Amino acid sequence: MRLLLLACLRAQTGNATTAGRIQDHLEAVGHICSLKDAFGYENPSEIANLISAEKFEAALAIHLYKGGRLLQGSRIPFGIIFGGTDINEDIKHEEKHRVMGAVLEEARFAVAFTEKMKELAAAEWPDARSKIYIQTQGIMTTPSATFNWKRFLQNAGIPQDTENVRLFLLICGLRRVKDPLYLVDVFSEWHRREPHIHLVIIGPAVDPQFTSEVNEKANRAPGVHLLQEIPQDDLHAAVKRCFAVVNSSISEGMSAAILEAMDLDVPVLARNIPGNAAIIRHKDTGLLFTDPQEFVQLSKSLMNDPSLERKIVTKAKAYVKKHHSWECEREAYQNLVLKLQ
Repeated sequence: MRLLLLACLRAQTGNATTAGRIQDHLEAVGHICSLKDAFGYENPSEIANLISAEKFEAALAIHLYKGGRLLQGSRIPFGIIFGGTDINEDIKHEEKHRVMGAVLEEARFAVAFTEKMKELAAAEWPDARSKIYIQTQGIMTTPSATFNWKRFLQNAGIPQDTENVRLFLLICGLRRVKDPLYLVDVFSEWHRREPHIHLVIIGPAVDPQFTSEVNEKANRAPGVHLLQEIPQDDLHAAVKRCFAVVNSSISEGMSAAILEAMDLDVPVLARNIPGNAAIIRHKDTGLLFTDPQEFVQLSKSLMNDPSLERKIVTKAKAYVKKHHSWECEREAYQNLVLKLQ
């Protein structure tokens, strides 16, 4: 089939990574899958013209509102993959809720990353329950063999002569829902007491105004460093060299950065929100914190207890291998797309 795949394609963001992976899954069995940026289209009529011009036979959209709204009234069958902010945040807005309900009614199927996400959607649109499938994200990590750690530290402004650097890495697109400033104050205070502790926030400037706020605050916070996104292979290599990966989001669908850290044998400290708690068992496959002070306490306990670190890393790796198999995800999407024929 000739398939249209709509997603928000800002570089190095979760939706873009997921879209590329799904495209690869579908093309592996002979489908022609054309990936288009949802931000490049204003309304369904523009997508209708695209469908007609490129003779698409079916479509997929990531994000029930941002991608799905463009397929309303489509003359070809389509499926939806929930993004996270659609079900966790956009659902609270009346007009977006109305649009998403209409899109879901038209869709042949929808995919939720977690049981919790499915239940949230089904509570709002009960008639859609039977068409919502649960498929966790598949993970494959590819750390670069040529990654230059010294250059990475230099770009972040971290003194390379600092002994025993303990680097925490927060990976996110810079937008408010990711809340990258949540830990900045406590981290800076901690760094003043222990100068070898550093936080690096890395990711694309999704929201330019908010990025300016983050940049301004990071510049005034000792021990906190802001970097632009880097290629995925280099990012995976950086994760392997850091002490822990941090997630401080207000809302998550399913964080690929967390799962990738688990796969790379790096411990994760994540804010205790439903999306994170769905993939982390506290003190078993990671650590969940409820406020900045608890984050520091848990980080110190991890640093001072090598046996806890080994336990978390080992169990997290086993969890990803069992529940987030890239091969299982491939098979699932190859079967789901048959519903669009």
